[in-house]
Amino acid sequence: MSNATPEPSISTRGAVDLSALNRPQSPPPGEPGGAPPADGYVLDVTDANFQQVVQDSTTYPVVMLLWIPTDQANAELGTLLGRLAEEYAGRFLLGRLDAQAYPQVAAAFQVQGVPTVVAVLQGQPLPLFQGGAPEEQVREVLDQLLAAAEQNGVTGRAPAQGGGPEPEAPAEAEPVEEPLPPLHQEAYDAIERDDLDAAAAAYAKAVKQDPKDADAVAGLAQVHLMQRTRGADLQTVRTAAADAPQDVDAQLAVADMDMLGGKVDDAFARLLEMLPGADAEVKETLRVRLLEYFEVVGPTDPRVGKARQRLAISLY
Repeated sequence: MSNATPEPSISTRGAVDLSALNRPQSPPPGEPGGAPPADGYVLDVTDANFQQVVQDSTTYPVVMLLWIPTDQANAELGTLLGRLAEEYAGRFLLGRLDAQAYPQVAAAFQVQGVPTVVAVLQGQPLPLFQGGAPEEQVREVLDQLLAAAEQNGVTGRAPAQGGGPEPEAPAEAEPVEEPLPPLHQEAYDAIERDDLDAAAAAYAKAVKQDPKDADAVAGLAQVHLMQRTRGADLQTVRTAAADAPQDVDAQLAVADMDMLGGKVDDAFARLLEMLPGADAEVKETLRVRLLEYFEVVGPTDPRVGKARQRLAISLY
């Protein structure tokens, strides 16, 4: 990441939606037993203030919690992060995004489960971790983020919030978003009802109609990743890969799990390191999977540029 401040690049178009959870419930934020209300250095992110939050990440780091506030595990993580946000006193802003209330905004971060924590720095999303984590590990991740922010000149302090979500903009001031193209909407609806085969078919049809439809290409890559990892057990996959380091299918499976968990660099590195010395058939398999990963992450992500260079060198 350079010291230059890029334009915010998070887009809510064509991303994969999140599925609702069905776990033990917690009271809404602010009620006894629930997460605390938004206040101090904690902001509830909505459709109305999302772009402003992304823009503000060029001044100070933003830590985004994608959650379902009434889910017990989500509420526990939200409480921990809220307490740390107050302790760090503005060195970062904690943005809480209700993935069920604002699914299109949540989909911009290309995650498949909640709670998920993603940093936004200079307008760029940086995956941090998914699920719960001990406080010590969360502090370590936050300190690493703040060190990276300082290296890139993002040293401002977040202002204290007034409490609760920012007020919605007047209806007449809200920009009207164009509807999704029919096949994109068909895929989006299929994901919502957990029909990944139908979603993949809709995106594939959109790509066939227009191979330059970048949103459809990205959506298809994301759905393929979700299909390949459905029902997979992380520990079983990792054990199989460790026991058979030369087994291409085993390495592809663990790379998929890394991508799903936001460990983008690990997924890229695992496949890139297999390329030297591989035969032509294996190289093609790895190349195709890496190109699909590049679509999942997004072509403007700096990690994609570096990995693409390594891929070209390894192939030629």
